[in-house]
Parts: sequence; C-alpha cells; structure tokens
Amino acid sequence: MLDSCPLKTKVKRETVSPSSGDLSEIQTDSCGIPLIAKAVLPKIKKMKVTVVGAGAVGASCAEYIAMKNFCSEVVLVDIKEGFAEGKAMDLMQTASLNGFDTKITGTTGDYSKTAGSDVAVITSGIPRKPGMTREELIGINAGIVKDVTANLVKHSPNVTIIVVSNPMDTMAYLVHKTSGLPKHKIIGMGGALDSARFKYRLAEALEAPISDVDGMVIAAHSDTGMLPLLSKATRNGVPVTSFLSEEQQAYVVEETKVGGATLTKLLGTSAWYAPGAAVSVMVQAIACDQKKMIPCSLMLDGEYGQSDICLGVPAIIGKNGVEKIVEIELTEAEKEKFATAAAAVREVNGDLKF
Repeated sequence: MLDSCPLKTKVKRETVSPSSGDLSEIQTDSCGIPLIAKAVLPKIKKMKVTVVGAGAVGASCAEYIAMKNFCSEVVLVDIKEGFAEGKAMDLMQTASLNGFDTKITGTTGDYSKTAGSDVAVITSGIPRKPGMTREELIGINAGIVKDVTANLVKHSPNVTIIVVSNPMDTMAYLVHKTSGLPKHKIIGMGGALDSARFKYRLAEALEAPISDVDGMVIAAHSDTGMLPLLSKATRNGVPVTSFLSEEQQAYVVEETKVGGATLTKLLGTSAWYAPGAAVSVMVQAIACDQKKMIPCSLMLDGEYGQSDICLGVPAIIGKNGVEKIVEIELTEAEKEKFATAAAAVREVNGDLKF
C-alpha cells in the first residue's frame, strides 16, 4: 500500500511567485500536492549604524539593534583602547546563538570607520561625580558631545543622530546648534525610555500584561520635568483612570519620574537594558520607515507654545528621521507642567558654551 502511494513518486520542484512574496519555492509530489513551503527571510537592509560609547548603554544598543536583524552593520566607537573592539567581538560571538547576520565592529576613536552611517547614536559622556557642580558636568559632557558630533558629520554628512548623553534635552539642543544638520535629523531618546518606564508602572498597578497598556511621557527627561500623561494612558482603549484609584495614579506618576534614580540606587550605576532597547526601537523606525509615533526630545518651533528648545513630544519617526511632530490636546494642569519643565531646561541650556 505504502509503495503505491503517490507521495513516494518522484518529487518535482515548482517555483511560485505569490503577490505577498512570502513563499519562494514549493516542493510538490507528482500530483501537485505541496510537500514543503519554504519561507523567505526578509533581506537585511544596507544600513549602517554607529554607536559612540561602548559602555553598558552603548553595547546594549548595539546588541538589540543587531538581534533585530534589520541593518547590515553596527560600528561601536570608544576612546578606551581596545574596549569597543572587545565588545564588538564578544557580541559577534553571539550571532550564531541568537540568529542574526548584522556585522558588529569596534574601533578606538577612528571615525573614518563610521563613514556612510545612516544613523548614529551618541551615548558618550560622564556621570556627575561627588562635589562636581552642574556647570562642570555640562561643560565636560558638552565638550565630548560636540567633538563626537563633528566627527560623525564629517564622515557621514547625511546621518541622523540620536542623542542619549545627559542632560539629554540640553545635549540634543547642543547638537542642533553645532552640527549643521537639519532639525528633523536630530532626536533625543528620553521620551521613548520614560514612556517604557511609565507603561511598566501602569501594568504593575493594573496587574495587567504590559501588552494591554499604552501611555506616553513628554516634557523634560528629568526627575522634576517629566510629564507622564495619565489622562491619555489606556488599557486596551479604556482610560486607566477607570481602573486605578487616585492614590494608585499618583504612585504610578511619581515612580515613573524617579525611574532612573531608582535603578541607580539599586544598581549603583545607570541602567542600560531599557535605554538600549529604547534606542533600538527608534533606529528600527528609521531604518524600516515604520512611521511609528514615539515620544522623543525634539527642537520645537512654536509647537506646544515653545521655541528654540528641545523637549519631549510625540512624533512620527520614519526614514527621514522626524517626519512630523504630533500636537495633542493637554489639560490646563499638563500645560502648566510642560511650561515649568521648559523653564528648567532653558536654565540648564544657559550653562552651555558653544
């Protein structure tokens, strides 16, 4: 019986071209019955991404970008001899284990290896040390970010820059003032990270899966200037205020605002997993032209009543970087908090020396 089964007959191969492009070849038996459907993997885009700073945040950025397998090359840059090269080698040794083909390389300060980058991420800078004034911190980090920006633009004049270095809104503003790039090509990462932390706290309070929850944080990337938009947060389209008491709502907002400080207290250093993941989402939105709406720190020109300042606002992110700033209706209390955050950022910006 089995010997006479048509499935035992000679297999022929037929090529099909479905409109979806999901199948390339189907093996059939002599009766035309499919045996194997072979899926075509999406081709990696010829896109190059540079990450400056190979510390925990920078390496995390590179890892998440590579694992999502949407670009061809990631270059890690650091000033410490051999550090970026070592991180890149270690990450590349995970490629066969994690199933990605993105090439990761490292270099010690040789920006010629970043030439032709489509997107660059700046994570470099130092944390505030005991006894250091805010002006001293800003002076040091501004010098670093300014030099990094100049080197990136020199070798990749069409690059889109994502700023992670702190104070992030001020460093994004500095890149705007010194890079010569159009404003749609400069993005501060803060809002994407803060919104992820907001959704984590919302899901915790709701005792819900995070996939149920949506929400965003705007204004400044700081403990006092952050503005979690509780009025816009939802669980599957239903306002979270329908589920949470006023006490719970206040807890979520306050815990979101000190999210970074909480982790620093626990870890003894800044967090790196969530910041790296936030950057990877933004890079992918650009690389794949996803037109995602992501809260991020952008140069404003009248939007939300502010100009000549970088603040967190929702925006459509695609292949051109910032495709559009989305203006949403805020409550009077939210407008007041946004204006207060803007004033604080302007004060910090005043410490910059171009």
